[in-house]
Amino acid sequence: MKKIISTLSIVSIAILSMSFINPVKESSFKVDVQKSNIAWNGKKVAGQHSGNIKLSGGTLNLNDGKLSNGSFNINMNSITCTDLQGEWADKLVGHLKADDFFGVEKFPTSSFVITKVSPASAGTVNISGNLTIKGITKAISFPASMSVSGNTLTASAKGVKVDRTKYDIRYGSKSFFDSIGDKAIDDEFTLDITLVATK
Repeated sequence: MKKIISTLSIVSIAILSMSFINPVKESSFKVDVQKSNIAWNGKKVAGQHSGNIKLSGGTLNLNDGKLSNGSFNINMNSITCTDLQGEWADKLVGHLKADDFFGVEKFPTSSFVITKVSPASAGTVNISGNLTIKGITKAISFPASMSVSGNTLTASAKGVKVDRTKYDIRYGSKSFFDSIGDKAIDDEFTLDITLVATK
């Protein structure tokens, strides 16, 4: 019995010693909302529109230098249009903020929470997470690039596809309105996400 206890003690000491020799290095980076941005693009039969939207906060966490988890919030009131000017841009943005689309008065914030990160090619990871829009949460996945320089982490993802109908945004969708013709708007819109975060 004493021999068993002695052996267990030695094993425990060895494990503890290893944890001190090779401690897990965790670090947290706060999203800089002034330097971060999301560019959106939506297509329709008669053309397309694009614009930007700002973040309202977020954090990205590294474990031994690798992205492990994180989340960010999106300020839905910050939507802009970059392909139109003046009154036409104002009308489009007003419609996007209305209940037909994002209903920003009731849902001023959207969010994304990372649930899984898996390695891809060098400098690239596959990210899975939960995107919440209009209070509805759906899982999405996309590849992203990431780099760390000093105390700054930069992550970006291009052409992230989002099916708006899954978030109860059905305006102009052929999936729900068969006779809409050339006024149809694609169910999917895309996002180019750029995150800059600092320790």
